[in-house]
Amino acid sequence: MPNDIPPLSERAQLLLKTLVERYITEGQPVGSRALSKYSGLDLSPASIRNVMADLEEMGFIASPHTSAGRVPTARGYRFFVDTLLTFKPLDTVQINQLEGQLHVENRQKLVTSASHILSDLTHFAGVVMTPRRSSGFRHIEFIKLSEKRVLLILVTPEGDVQNRVILTERSYTPSELVEGGNLLNQNYAGLTFEEIKKRIHEELKQLREDMTQLMAAALEAGSQAISESGEEVVISGESNLLDSQDLSSNMTNLRRLFDLFERKTGLLQLLDISSRAQGVQIFIGGESGLVPLDECSVVTASYEVDGQVVGTVGVIGPTRMAYERVIPIVDITAKLLSSALAQR
Repeated sequence: MPNDIPPLSERAQLLLKTLVERYITEGQPVGSRALSKYSGLDLSPASIRNVMADLEEMGFIASPHTSAGRVPTARGYRFFVDTLLTFKPLDTVQINQLEGQLHVENRQKLVTSASHILSDLTHFAGVVMTPRRSSGFRHIEFIKLSEKRVLLILVTPEGDVQNRVILTERSYTPSELVEGGNLLNQNYAGLTFEEIKKRIHEELKQLREDMTQLMAAALEAGSQAISESGEEVVISGESNLLDSQDLSSNMTNLRRLFDLFERKTGLLQLLDISSRAQGVQIFIGGESGLVPLDECSVVTASYEVDGQVVGTVGVIGPTRMAYERVIPIVDITAKLLSSALAQR
């Protein structure tokens, strides 16, 4: 906020808070009569109009052409969220229900469940940046399927299991496949696939060439399995935004927004930025730096595994959202997802 804007008086803050809350609830420009009724201040209509004029000059509110009432601007929402907001935390019963929905074994299903929870509770779009994956393995196993087909079973450092079929140049006996798996597990578990590839050609010279080929094929298949497993961003409830009159009234912007969901690249960058910050982050309108989100607000929070931030959860909706509800929902979902991942 520019330094030349004077601090708001308590009266101006209360009227701004009342205006934002009424506008969020009703979706209509708020007039002086409504402000007098809901603010509890004993002020004349003229006094209220004077305060409104000051707030408008400071850029906190604006006057739509078709109404005598005012609506909050992005700056007004920002001041409201940073200074005036009273949160409505979830009660114990709601938290326990959320925790129950996040008890699934598969990591990808866990992430998808989190995005559904965010969408269902807020009636907006729920987004989750999936956990950053380690490019390596905890355990590898080979199982003979047929003459020249071998099943590679790979357990990631996070505990996910990936399966890939490898086509080999010759047939391997079960004992050879056990030998190959043991060699990789004993010497290379915990390293990235790139690190293993650099070392393996030098260190496996003592092996027969056909065994080296099996190792190389396993590393290639394993690396591909990790890179292909799961989406980087999971989005749920995009269709909820069609129910928002604030967004659906401008089809051009709505198409841009859905194109952003489809491409995901810009959204992933925003979520990645959010993951480097502490606590809940709120991007209002143009603060996101993404044109399709100019009419939206994005509320995000990072989640962790073993004390390390691995991803971000968030909600995307119109700037006219119930921040006092949405912010605690995003915050608790991030914490519960961290807890669920830690238990796996």
